Formats: sequence, structure tokens, C-alpha cells
Amino acid sequence: MTDPPDDWRGDGSAHDPAPRRLGGGSWRASLSGRITLLAVGIAVLTALLAGLLAVGLTRSSAEESARRTLSRIADAAAVRADAGEAARVSQNRAVRTLGGLGVESASVTQRGAITSTSPLARQAMTPSRQQALLAGRSVSARDEIAGGTVLVEGRPTEAGGIILVQRRADATADADRLVRRVLLALGIAAAIAIAVSAAMARRLARPLRHTADAAHSLAAGRRDVAVPVEGPTEVAEVASALNTLSASLNRSEGRQRDFLLSVSHDLRTPLTGISGYAESLASGVVPADETARVGGVVLTEARRLERLVGDLLDLARLGADQPRLVTQDTDLVSLGREVESVWGKRCAAVGVPFTYLPAVGRAHLSTDPARVRQLVDGLLENALRVTPSGRPIVVEIRAVASHAHQQAETATTPGPGYVIEVRDGGPGLTDADIPVAFEPSVLHERYRGLRPVGTGLGLAIVGRLAALLGGTVEAGHAPEGGARFTLWLPSPRAE
Repeated sequence: MTDPPDDWRGDGSAHDPAPRRLGGGSWRASLSGRITLLAVGIAVLTALLAGLLAVGLTRSSAEESARRTLSRIADAAAVRADAGEAARVSQNRAVRTLGGLGVESASVTQRGAITSTSPLARQAMTPSRQQALLAGRSVSARDEIAGGTVLVEGRPTEAGGIILVQRRADATADADRLVRRVLLALGIAAAIAIAVSAAMARRLARPLRHTADAAHSLAAGRRDVAVPVEGPTEVAEVASALNTLSASLNRSEGRQRDFLLSVSHDLRTPLTGISGYAESLASGVVPADETARVGGVVLTEARRLERLVGDLLDLARLGADQPRLVTQDTDLVSLGREVESVWGKRCAAVGVPFTYLPAVGRAHLSTDPARVRQLVDGLLENALRVTPSGRPIVVEIRAVASHAHQQAETATTPGPGYVIEVRDGGPGLTDADIPVAFEPSVLHERYRGLRPVGTGLGLAIVGRLAALLGGTVEAGHAPEGGARFTLWLPSPRAE
């Protein structure tokens, strides 16, 4: 729709907000940076927790397994020490056998003599453990000896007792190698996750950066902006919406330019006439007997100019954020009779039959009667201008249970209300005219020189007045052969 410039305000002032671009921010403040940091944090935390859990479980399981193995070895050594030969000889043979298994050992005789080639095993044979073995009790312990952790298993024998010692590091060597492999795998997985996250963050942020650049370009005045529709669904929807906005702005500003050119032309025409006749009067070239005629022309052009300026002001006021309405209980049938008394005479003066058809006895609703009258007068002004002598103009008022508004992109059914319909027998509208009938200056430019036209703003004012009153107005073809304009106003009391 060819609207007045969008920067008009209700008080006639204008605003031109300068676009503000957020630049120079740190990488960490960007979407890409935040997503990357979040992904890095999650990957590192996951790897750390998984590593700690894997290390703890693996080492605990390995130590428990080593303890059970050492316990079985100790049981077997004790049995071997008691087998066959003299107890002491058999016990010494078991100690030598254990040395081949990588387990350090020591033996104690019934008299308390300790035999061992391992300093570690001698330190493990503490007096309390020695007493326990000689008393016939088994020993199972985890001890700190020589700055390291060792596993201790002792068994009583016929000759006294035997004690086995294995360093924890030796017992869990295979498990530690496994832990190192697990940690390496977790580190590689974390590095891959960080790299993939950074790549995905850049991929996600790229279309958003393109969209932001396009929005700044729009704010700077460019209208040939097109953003690639890419990325996730939500991001693609933003890009698509921005493309739609760019196209809409381009069309809207094109219509504004056309509107301003049309208004400029319509302002210049009466001003040119007024200026020309004023110069003639001032220079004295107008004969005395022509002065009255020239003054009449100047007055006519001045009134035409005044009407155009008044229409522009009305259009600007209707575009304000809060137009003023004075609502009261209004009977549309009575208002129609007032219209008939005025417009019946005007139509008769030019030979146009005027018919008023109230289809209801009364039509009460809460509205602003002055605005309704202004709207109906605008429609009748438009009808009378194009209707030739002998062709009819009809005003009809009727109640409706619902009203489907076809001018919108999708039909809506607001509900019960009243319809005021203005029909004429003039040249009418084409199917192409109907969708743009209420856009400023469109029909004016289309039919200038072909049929009588006004300022080009009358129907635009009608459309805005209808919206202001909470109703709708639509154009169509009249059975009388001309144009039909149907105003719907809501009322829950419509009958």
C-alpha cells in the first residue's frame, strides 16, 4: 500500500534513528565463542570425570584381583611347604619357588628365626605378624613400606610360617597400562569433541552473522539485501523473515516514492495556477472586467489545494498511534437519513438518482458517529464524482450475523454487526483494481485523464477510518453496474 512516509508521527514530526552496530566485542562474547567454550567445558569435564572414574575403578579392581591372586599363591606355598619332607626343608623350597614368581617372601621358624633374602619381606615380617603366624593364624594386609604400598599375605606352616610381599605397582602394572590407554583415548575424544564443537559453532554463527550484516545494511538504507537461507531451521527462518522484510520495505518505499511524486504533482498544479494569476494581477495585465473571473479561478484552485492538504492531514492523523474517538450509542438508520437529506439534494442537482435502503428498523451500536459520517461521505464523494447523470447511487444498511472480509489475505469472520453499503452506476472497478482500491493514489494514477479523479487519498482515508472504528471495508462490483463499497461495523446487538 502506498502509505505516507513511515517516519511521520501524529504530531507531524519525523524520526530517523541511526542504526547502532555492536562491534569490537571479544570472541568470548560472540555466539560462536560461547558455544565453543561451552562445548570445551563439557568435553573437558566429561573426560575428567570419565578418567577419574575409569582410573579409580580400574586400579581398585586390579588391586583386588592382585590381592586374591597373592592369597591363592600364599595358600599354595603353604601347602607345598607342608608336603612330604621335613617341614623346614619343604618351607625353604617354597620360598625359593616364590622368588621365581616375582613375589618376595620370608619364612619364620617355630623358634622365631626369620629367613629371607628380601629386605622388603623382612620389613613386612613385623613382630605382630610373626606372632600371628606362629599362633596358626593367616595374615592379609596392605602396608606402606620403603615409601611404597605393598600387599602382604601370610600363612602358618608346620615349620612356623611364610609371608609373601608384592609391591602394589608391580601387581597393578597391567592395569596401569590400561589406565594410560583409557586416559589417552579420553584425551583424543575430548580434542575431537572440541574441534567438532568449534566447527559446528562457526557453522551455526555464520548464517547469523550474515543475517546481522544484512539487517545493518537495511538499517543503512540498502534495499537489495538478500540473505542465504541456510543453517538450522530456526536460523533459516530468521533469514527468510529478513528477506521478506527487505522485499516488503522495498515495495513499501517504492509506493511511498510514487505517493510523494503524485502528491507533489497534485500540489504543484493548483499552486502553478494561483501563482500565474497572482502575477498577472500584480503586474496589472488583467483587465478590470476580468478581475472577478480571475479571482474566482484563484479561489477555486486555493480550495482544491486546501482540500488536498486537509486529506493529507487526515491521513497522517489516522496513522498516529492513538487517534481520538468519541464513542456513543449511535443509530445507523438515523445517520443514514441524515446522509440522505444532504446527498439526495447533491445528487439531484447533477441528475443522479439517490436511493436510501434501510433493511432494518434500527441499527444501534457504540461508535463515533462523526467518524462514520466522514467515512460514508468519503465513499459518496467518490461515487458521485464518477457516476454520470441518470445512473444511480444507492446507500443500504442491513444487519449481518457474520461478515467475511475478503480484502485480507485470508477471510475472517468477526461476528455480528451492521453493513453500510454504497453502490453506484459509474464505470466501476476492474478485478485488478479491487485489491488496491484503498491504497493511496493507486487508482488516482491509474485513471488520471480517463475519468474524474480526486486527490487520490479519499479511499485510503476510508480504509483507515474503518480500521479505526474496529470494522472493515471492501470493494467489489455493484449490481447497478459500477463499484460497491461495503463497510462492516461490529455490534453484538445486531439483529
